[in-house]
Amino acid sequence: EKDEPGEEVRVTYRELLELTCRLANTLKRQGVKQGDRVTIYMPPCPLAVASMLACARIGAVHAVVFAGFSAESLAERIRD
Repeated sequence: EKDEPGEEVRVTYRELLELTCRLANTLKRQGVKQGDRVTIYMPPCPLAVASMLACARIGAVHAVVFAGFSAESLAERIRD
């Protein structure tokens, strides 16, 4: 479900796997490798879930930050 009540997106396991693999390959092309730290700053959606799974798939440590943080608060969470 999205932030707005009544809004939902449905994906199949196959669609989620394909999206996860594409994102993992994109991250690898950008130089992300096992043990790297990645911060995901996205609203709750299937793409955010696939991003978390893509990081796990390549062995990158990830932290999730949803919208609503001030710039200072966001910077602090990224440093942590």
